[in-house]
Amino acid sequence: QVHLEESGGGLVQPGGSLRLSCAASASIPSIYNMAWYRQAPGKQRELVALFTALGFIKYSDFVKGRFTISRDNAKKMVYLQMNSLKPEDTAVYYCKFYSGGTDYWGQGTQVTVSS
Repeated sequence: QVHLEESGGGLVQPGGSLRLSCAASASIPSIYNMAWYRQAPGKQRELVALFTALGFIKYSDFVKGRFTISRDNAKKMVYLQMNSLKPEDTAVYYCKFYSGGTDYWGQGTQVTVSS
């Protein structure tokens, strides 16, 4: 059974940084797209960043220049380096892998940006 697990969330002051990690279980087949989403209270889940198997990277406008997505195919991991964090970045962050025609989601990790 495929399992994704995020880590690295927490409480940080405005302007600070966090690095999120997401690891997939060994049972997942070849991964095509890796992505990070987030969901703030009372809002819909939204795409933060996408990294396709062909090397295409997409960022949502609200994180451009501040967040960086990276992936390690051998380790089946995706990362999200978040710099210059703002209070409006507060949300639960989820990783999503697309593989074999199926989306796999992690359970989410809370990121809180507050002074």
